[in-house]
Amino acid sequence: MLIRKNQILTSENKKPILYDVFYNENKEPQPVVIFCHGYKGFKDWGSWHIVAEAFAEAGYCFVKFNFSHNGGTIEEPIDFPDLDAFAENNFSLELDDLDRVLNEIENGNEFFPEKTSTISLIGHSRGGGIVLIKGEEDKRIEKVVTWASVSDFKARFQEGTEEFESWKLTGITHVENSRTKQMLPHNFQFYKDFKENENRFSIHRAVENLRIPQLIVHGSDDPTVSLEEAKLIKSWNTNSELVIIDAADHVFNAKHPWEESSLPDILKKVVEKTIDFLN
Repeated sequence: MLIRKNQILTSENKKPILYDVFYNENKEPQPVVIFCHGYKGFKDWGSWHIVAEAFAEAGYCFVKFNFSHNGGTIEEPIDFPDLDAFAENNFSLELDDLDRVLNEIENGNEFFPEKTSTISLIGHSRGGGIVLIKGEEDKRIEKVVTWASVSDFKARFQEGTEEFESWKLTGITHVENSRTKQMLPHNFQFYKDFKENENRFSIHRAVENLRIPQLIVHGSDDPTVSLEEAKLIKSWNTNSELVIIDAADHVFNAKHPWEESSLPDILKKVVEKTIDFLN
């Protein structure tokens, strides 16, 4: 297995993206899977590296990356060392980051297999919403998979509440990262960007218009994103497949850091179900 860690994707006037590639050198052409992490996530979180190895062993070229403004820096790829960048993140930037990764694969470079046969997307949590929007609008995507995905970005802004009005007035709000205890800043531009692109950022609209195979995976015991959100996503596309993983939490019973050499049984089941779907 070939593993390329912490490759740097640069674009003029944009923050660089750090990415990893896992694949089997002996198999050509290879289907590509791009993994998008969620809010307060990053490519090296928990057991994502073992997930990547499992896909590579199954014959896929697996790419995972840090969004440019959410998930580490070139120097420190883990956690959130650049809070100024985090404050300036928004959905437009995340979709653009994913587009930059797709372009890099399409253009070909030394870190990807010489021939790629198909491209599929997997998104976890908020990354699920990102891949559903991208999967609907980008003809390069052949299949889309969500793990514990949100169904709606708008509701999470809690428009009209006291907290929202305070954010609007001061221009900044903070959310605690329960693991690192950091207070993560969000500038009000995040909401403005959403409002300017509200139709594009509607997960409901994207899913209703999806014309590619779609798999929805969700844990029965997810305390972060309700199972009802997965059922909603399923209801918007009757051709989609919903797999409910019994006794699974939001991260399918993994954690950060992950010291084991193998996946938790529940996350292993998620990987197996996903590979079956992609095959």
